[in-house]
Amino acid sequence: MNDSGCDVLCLIKNAVKQKKIFWTYHVFMRMRDRSISRQSIIGSTDTFEIIESYPDDKYMPSYLVRAECDSGIIHVLFAFDSADGFVRVVTAYRPDGSIWSDNGRQRL
Repeated sequence: MNDSGCDVLCLIKNAVKQKKIFWTYHVFMRMRDRSISRQSIIGSTDTFEIIESYPDDKYMPSYLVRAECDSGIIHVLFAFDSADGFVRVVTAYRPDGSIWSDNGRQRL
């Protein structure tokens, strides 16, 4: 938890709800190819669960988040910039059943 009493998941949810999100062109193209909309991510914040953490990722700490939207389970990799409270969507995809458990919470 940080000084405000909010853990990383809470900070990510707040950033998304406040639309403090950095979307790259690359992510938009990947999401389009995978039929995942921005609204699917933004609208599913109440279901966010961090399933993997990468505190030493290349540029800033990142977190693999599981979410449930109208079209099913998705995974979103967020990089969190604690200095300005923004999240960067690194990628989003639908978990592959040959790699992930049925509920998308654990790697097989």
